Amino acid sequence: MSDLYSVIDNSSLPMYLFYPRRQHSRPRGGAFDLKVPLENNLSIVCRAYPAREENPWILYFHGNGEVVSDYDGIAPLYTDRGLNLFVADYRGYGASDGTPTFTDMVKDAGVIFDYVYHHLPVEGKRYDWYVMGRSLGSISALELAAKFPGKLKGLIIESGFISVAGLICHLGLPSPGDLSVLEKEYRRLTGTIELPSLVIHGEHDRLVPLAQGEDLYQSLGTGQKEMLIIPRADHNDIMFVDSENYMQAIAKFVFNK
Repeated sequence: MSDLYSVIDNSSLPMYLFYPRRQHSRPRGGAFDLKVPLENNLSIVCRAYPAREENPWILYFHGNGEVVSDYDGIAPLYTDRGLNLFVADYRGYGASDGTPTFTDMVKDAGVIFDYVYHHLPVEGKRYDWYVMGRSLGSISALELAAKFPGKLKGLIIESGFISVAGLICHLGLPSPGDLSVLEKEYRRLTGTIELPSLVIHGEHDRLVPLAQGEDLYQSLGTGQKEMLIIPRADHNDIMFVDSENYMQAIAKFVFNK
């Protein structure tokens, strides 16, 4: 459904909704970067944080204003629990080429997953994959969950949203025009997702209101879903206000115990 985002891409909204940063540092410890090729000699540079080779991988689409190297300090929350983490950037972010658009973000998500599914970390070896999207990244994660149910074991959404129009209105941004077709398709897509799902949201999220996360949770088609609301948490401190419960919920969901 990437073509449906053209109504946003052709408006002034991308300048308000994307905050690309060119910051990129060398990977540390056992982390390594992987360059995912796109069309026209472009590429997206992603970062892998291995924990234990036999354990599942989480393909993670980060929030706006973030870049993969920001996760050098966050990844240990995952790897210390045995979770392998792969953080994807967007066009124009970090060391990645191009300029971000919603159309390309959705399209690139499938390219990134197909590439890492076959090449990370040992080409030809198969791993269990989960997809996770934080905030802006929830768009990419939901797209993959609907498109590749046979290759993914589960979906995790953190601080995500179900209504693009509702979020634009909440943020007081100019309307790009009629978003009814996009809204309807976005909800339809979410309703087709049958993967086990975990939705995490901050109780006092001022950027993406809790009601958006609750609506998204209700809209998921799967009967295997759970929601964790982090008390007192806002949008950007959610993983730190109660990191123990936050990470415990993710680890329990992935390891199914």
